[in-house]
Amino acid sequence: MQPKDRVPYSAIVDRPALKLPGGARVAVWTIVNVEEWSIERAMPRTVLPPPYGQPLLPDLPNWAWHEYGMRVGFWRLVDLLERLSLKVTFAINGSVIKSYPRVAEAGLKAGWEFMGHGYIQRPMHHVEDQRAAIRDTVKAIQDFTGKKPRGWESPGLTETFDTIDWLAEAGIEYVADWVLDDQPVEIKTKHGSVVSVPYTVEMNDIAMMALQNHPSEEWLRRGIDHFDRLHAEGEKTARVMAISVHPYITGVPHRIGYLEKLYEYILQRPGVVMWTGEQILDWYKKAR
Repeated sequence: MQPKDRVPYSAIVDRPALKLPGGARVAVWTIVNVEEWSIERAMPRTVLPPPYGQPLLPDLPNWAWHEYGMRVGFWRLVDLLERLSLKVTFAINGSVIKSYPRVAEAGLKAGWEFMGHGYIQRPMHHVEDQRAAIRDTVKAIQDFTGKKPRGWESPGLTETFDTIDWLAEAGIEYVADWVLDDQPVEIKTKHGSVVSVPYTVEMNDIAMMALQNHPSEEWLRRGIDHFDRLHAEGEKTARVMAISVHPYITGVPHRIGYLEKLYEYILQRPGVVMWTGEQILDWYKKAR
């Protein structure tokens, strides 16, 4: 099926109003993305172009850029979220559980929701056997946490025409790949429906910082503007705001403070619930 066959067009102004508990207007969920970048392959992202414009393997500087996030930046995020008592969704490559056990253990200890993020950080189009990679990811998370992941975010939000069917086949209940709405929507698959929980390419540090090259303070300005508009619109019908961060980008010294200030701003406002992806899923299933 084509994407438009799976998600028929729906104008948000034509839908029945969705109501959050307690009169809340916005559900805010944070996604912390942790990945394994294989030094044997080209890097998924780069901060330094190769000399003379020729790709080089191994790509040590760009691999090390990511590795800094796992060694240092991640722990700044853990500290911040713990101080604010925020539970988040942990988008994790299945291979990270073995390659970076200390990182996986920290997410488990913090009580974060584990969400599948592919087995290793590669576009789904380049995965030789997607069904096996999905199964391996689900199994790795279930074996480690004792709980099967309910959510999925593909590396780079990539899906082929069949990916969503294989995710549903594996028991995935919601995905973050379909960045097309401010409310959850249902996606048709060969194995029943999967819910799209609103994710973001706007409040996403890869898009904003690594690709669009905005200054660090843009995170706070855009985050406040984004939140304020959804909060105002949420008076009529509930909205979902996603905040997506990566340790090697937001976890660096000159950016972490702007994430902290954004949370402080949001937490001071009434009518907000700080939820995980599965909490949004459960609410939507009851409220629709």
